[in-house]
Amino acid sequence: MTLASALRTGDLTRLPSRRDEDWRWTDLRGLIRVLPPAAEAGAVHEAGPFSELGGDEIIIANGHVQGAADFVTVGGQDAILQLRHVATQASSNPSRFGITVRSGDSLLVLESYEAQADGAVTSADIDIIVEAGGSLRRIVLAADHASSITVSTATVSLAANAVLEQTVLTTGARRQRIETRVAHPGAGATVRLDGAYLLCDQCHADLTTVVTHGGVDGTTSQMTKGVVRDQARGVFQGRIVVERGADRTDARMGHHALIVSDRAEVDAKPELLIFADDVSCAHGNTIGALDEEAIFYARQRGIPADVARAMLTTAFVGEVIDRIEHDGARDIARAWAAQQLGTDL
Repeated sequence: MTLASALRTGDLTRLPSRRDEDWRWTDLRGLIRVLPPAAEAGAVHEAGPFSELGGDEIIIANGHVQGAADFVTVGGQDAILQLRHVATQASSNPSRFGITVRSGDSLLVLESYEAQADGAVTSADIDIIVEAGGSLRRIVLAADHASSITVSTATVSLAANAVLEQTVLTTGARRQRIETRVAHPGAGATVRLDGAYLLCDQCHADLTTVVTHGGVDGTTSQMTKGVVRDQARGVFQGRIVVERGADRTDARMGHHALIVSDRAEVDAKPELLIFADDVSCAHGNTIGALDEEAIFYARQRGIPADVARAMLTTAFVGEVIDRIEHDGARDIARAWAAQQLGTDL
């Protein structure tokens, strides 16, 4: 059961619900009572959040790919692809797109979610293949309308010695889920999956990842951080599976969230499923408020309490953003976080 199948068939019973373990905190069936009409193709003229960084641009407007095929194969070094999901109508917007990074080549994908319409329902499926020795860096910035619904599912298949580096940044929506599923071959391949959610009002964001190690000598590193205020809700679900025979796997996962109001909520479920013996795996999860002792320490040095809180929150989120290796994308991420937090990173 997926949002995409429900949108394509009009069958509400295909929506995932809280009865599905992986969707119990992001219930769609209880939320969507009537599916909006199918979208009409429309042009998008506004610049995207990464426009200044150049490269090729592909716009998926209201579920329709504008002026391009629904898949790309990338060759060369340091290529840049801007992939924009834009919803301008209160409509159903299902789409599917494929990316292949050729052996030995590298690609930076700058992906944005820009639902502009109240009531837009977007489902985006992205199929990604990284061939042997290829490198993919994926930066996702989700800035959807607060009353929209978005589900993004990226399915990534890696070959030997491939590299995947991903950072997801989101302010949430009425319901929003950004899911990444990685088939990890081991064989010297490396994966880094990072994320930051900065939520306010009644926004909801769900960052879900599943990494399945199928062979020896694979590495995975994850860091996700969130700041939740007002009546917002953050969800983190991270699962790392180490299959039988996937020896010498090194997998680390960390999720840490700050709740800065009494009515905000964070639900987290980090999982390690290990079926091999010779592995090094660990996960950590913390949810809490700002350290009052640190605020007191700052105030003793003449720093006002609100400034101290802003400084601590900025440093907390900045740890994720600092791991973005592309200078231009990192600068945009810092500006985004500063705008959401009302501070300077």
